[in-house]
Amino acid sequence: MNDFLPAALPDAADDLAFIPLGGTGEIGMNLNVYRCDGRLLAVDCGIGFGGPEQPEVEVMVPDATWLAERRDWLEGLVITHAHEDHVGAVAHLWPQFRCPIYASPFVAAVLRRKLGEAGLLGEAKIHTIPLGGRFRLGPFDLEFLRVAHSVPEAQALAIRTRHGLVVHTGDWKLDPDPLIGGPTDEAAFARLGEEGVLAMVCDSTNALVEGHSGSEAEVRRNLTAIIRGLKGRVAVTCFATNVARVESIVRAAAAAGRQVSLFGRSLRNAEAAARECGYLRDLPELVPEEEAGFIPDDNLLIICTGSQGEPRSALAKIAADTHPSIALGEGDTVIFSSRMIPGNERGILLLQDQLARRGCRVMTADDHMVHVSGHPARDELKRLYQLVKPKYAVPVHGEWRHLSEHAALAKSLQAIPVLVEDGDVLRLSPGRPEVVEGVPTGRLAVDNGRLLPLSGGVLAARKRMLFNGVVMASLAVDAGGRVVGQPQVSAPGLFDGDTSESVQLAADLARAVGELPSALKREDDALREAARSVLRKAVGRRLRKRPNVEVHLLRV
Repeated sequence: MNDFLPAALPDAADDLAFIPLGGTGEIGMNLNVYRCDGRLLAVDCGIGFGGPEQPEVEVMVPDATWLAERRDWLEGLVITHAHEDHVGAVAHLWPQFRCPIYASPFVAAVLRRKLGEAGLLGEAKIHTIPLGGRFRLGPFDLEFLRVAHSVPEAQALAIRTRHGLVVHTGDWKLDPDPLIGGPTDEAAFARLGEEGVLAMVCDSTNALVEGHSGSEAEVRRNLTAIIRGLKGRVAVTCFATNVARVESIVRAAAAAGRQVSLFGRSLRNAEAAARECGYLRDLPELVPEEEAGFIPDDNLLIICTGSQGEPRSALAKIAADTHPSIALGEGDTVIFSSRMIPGNERGILLLQDQLARRGCRVMTADDHMVHVSGHPARDELKRLYQLVKPKYAVPVHGEWRHLSEHAALAKSLQAIPVLVEDGDVLRLSPGRPEVVEGVPTGRLAVDNGRLLPLSGGVLAARKRMLFNGVVMASLAVDAGGRVVGQPQVSAPGLFDGDTSESVQLAADLARAVGELPSALKREDDALREAARSVLRKAVGRRLRKRPNVEVHLLRV
C-alpha cells in the first residue's frame, strides 16, 4: 500500500456520495463512482471519440488517476451493459484498478474477448451475475434490474445502502418488443418506488426528444421491406453489439434470398459472445468474409463495422476501395442502421460521401425507418419517474443541454433535480444533496496501447504538426562546430521535396551556424537548440507558420 493511501478519504467515513469521472456533461466515456462509508464502487468504464475538436485523437478514455490512487477502497467495478461507451475502456484502465469486475453473462463474454486481446484475461477476475441477480460488495447491496436497450442484457442497478436507495438506470428505454430479451421490468421499478428511492441517477441522452423512442420490432419490419426491394450488393452498418439489429438484418436478408457475411472484428466478436450466451442460434449459416466476394451481387448482404466513420473500420476500407475481400460500386446500396454519436458527424458524412462517389446509394435513418434509439424519449422518462418516484433526480449521460432539460422534466414530476458534471462530488446523504468538493478529471488518448494526456507534449506536438507542419534538418559539423557539406532540410506538409524553399532554408541554416560563437558550437545540445531556433525563425519569415522543428546533429 502506498504511504498516502490511508489518508485519501479523510472525511468520507459516514456519507453516501456520487462522483462522476466521465460521461456527465459529455457523450461517452462513462465512469461513475459511488462512495459509501469510506468504500468505493465503480459503475461502467467506457470510451469516447475524439471528434473534430481533437483531430489528433481517435479514441479517448477518462483519466481515472483519482480512482486509481484509492483502489484499496474500491470494492469492484460493475458494468451495466456491453456498449463501448460503458465497457470499452476496461482493458485500458483495469490495470490501474486491479479490482473484481461484475457483469451479466453477455457483458462477461464480451469482456473476456477484450481482456484476452489485451493479455489481461488471466489477471482480471470477472464475476458473472445472473440477470436480475442481487449481490453485496462491502456497504453496497446491489440488485440488477432488466431494462430494454440496443444491446442484450442491459441492466439498471439498484444500490441499497444504510443511507438510502439509489437507482442507477444505465442506458434504457421502454420498448414493448425489443426482440432479444424482455422489455424493461416496470414492475421491479415500481417495487423500488414503493420501497422508497433517495435518488435516481438517470440517462439524459434523449431528454430533448418528444414522444417515444420507437421499437426494434418496427425496424425489423422496415428493413425486411427495404432489403427485399434492392438490387446489387447490399451493405448494412450498425453497432456491433446491437444483437437484435444484427438478427433483424440477417432475417431480412434471408427473406430476400440473400446470404450474409460479417465484416469487422468487433462484429465477429459480438456474434461469438451472443452465440455463447444462447442468442442468434437459429439464424442461417453466415458466409466467411473471404468467400463473400464470390456470391452473386443480388444474393449478397454484408454487415460491417464503421457506422461512426471510424477510419480503420471495414466500411471505411470498402469506401476507399482498399478492402481485400469486397468492393462496392455503381448499383449497390449501403444502409446506415445507426445514429450519429455527437462528435462523429464529420467522419460519418465524409464516409457517406465517399460511398456516393463510388456510385453507391446511401440510406440513413434521416430518410428511412432503419434505426431507433436505445435511449428514452420524454414520454418514457415521465413513465419511469412515475414508477420510481425518487426524491432527488441526478441527470447523467449527456451534454449540458440534455442534463438541464432532463432536470426541468424531473422537477415537473415532483423530483428535486441536482445538476452535476464530471469531477463533482455530490453528497447524497446525510442532509440535502449538495456538491461538497471536486476531484481531478480529464481525458486520455488511446494511442497504440499507450494512454496519453490530451494536454501532454506528444499530442500537443501532433496537433501543432497537423496545423503548422514539421521541419526536419540534418546537420553535420566537425569537432570545432564548422558545417561539413550542405545541411538537408525537409518540411512535409509545408513544401515539396528539394524545392527552392528547402535549398534556401539549408543555406540559411549553414550560414547562421557558421556565425555562432565557437564555445557554443562545441556543445551538442546548445548547437542543436540554436539551429532549431534559426530554422523556426526562417520558416516563420517565409511561410508565416510556427511548425515543429527537429534538428539531427552529426559530429564528424
